[in-house]
Amino acid sequence: MTYFLDNVERTAGYEPGFQPGGTDVIKLNTNENPYPPSPKVLEAIRDLPAERLRKYPQPLGDSFRTAAGEALRVPSDWILCTNGGDELLSICIRAFCDIHHPVAYPNPTYSLYPVLARLQNCPALELSFDDPKLFDQLAEAGGALTIVCNPNAPTGRLIKADQLGALSRRLKGVLLIDEAYVDFAEGSCLPLVKDCGNVILLRSMSKGYSLAGIRFGFGIAQPQMIEGLLKVKDSYNVDAMAIEAATAAIRDRDYHRVCVTKVKAERTRLTAELRKLGLEVADSESNFVLARSLKVPAKDIYRSLADRNIFVRYFALPGLEDKMRISIGTPEQDNRLLESLRAILTAK
Repeated sequence: MTYFLDNVERTAGYEPGFQPGGTDVIKLNTNENPYPPSPKVLEAIRDLPAERLRKYPQPLGDSFRTAAGEALRVPSDWILCTNGGDELLSICIRAFCDIHHPVAYPNPTYSLYPVLARLQNCPALELSFDDPKLFDQLAEAGGALTIVCNPNAPTGRLIKADQLGALSRRLKGVLLIDEAYVDFAEGSCLPLVKDCGNVILLRSMSKGYSLAGIRFGFGIAQPQMIEGLLKVKDSYNVDAMAIEAATAAIRDRDYHRVCVTKVKAERTRLTAELRKLGLEVADSESNFVLARSLKVPAKDIYRSLADRNIFVRYFALPGLEDKMRISIGTPEQDNRLLESLRAILTAK
């Protein structure tokens, strides 16, 4: 006997990346930033008055909206604060989709999208990212909500803003551009929001700002779109400590710029070194790379690395069985990874 709705009962649920314990661990499996957050974030948390914890937080996260608006040069009422980028995805699925209103997205991509669709009991129209007619197919699919992860996870591929702008003008529904990794990319789709009333951008403080532990994201859209989404979000969906931390982080632009520059430089180096080991690695615009193993099964490499306390992400999904997603670490962490890979590939 089950008490759950059929669609909930049948859904396997999203499987987060493994969170290993211990201290002597190289964790490159969940795309966290390898560098700590801005010192100003720690100051903001430490100086938070107890009175702020006794009371409910700002319902709209006004402090962050103001700071983000100044950083991104958009009005503060164009910003919606969320409990991580994942909550914005959930809000949009609930706001636009049901059994008669499907969601469409290219695949392979973020594996949470189909899970949210199943929980909402809405059709999921999955199209191939490699199809040369992808944008025609997305435009003709009829999705009430179309999601494009850009840069894409797990491939790191970046679609140009003008291509997505052209797509938004062909859609009858909403285009949600998931820019969780945009801090590491050359360009963003922010200008589209000003021109296209059906575009929502998803941003995350987890990757570029090293705040994965506090769960803070935000959406950017025109005010009429934001007003509708506010009806769907929880009353107090971001807590007082998270608001202070995220506000301090987005205001410290210099620190953010330094960290992003280091990650991008290490991405270039790691890509070159992995290729020297015989792995196929596509150019990435994110803080990870997707490496394909030609000689040794990727799953075997993944397990051998785990035995050495080095964790990367392996997806047992169609089209990804021979690949590993590797987050960019510090040079020291990546050197240990490369040393272990060299030993594993030589032994095989």
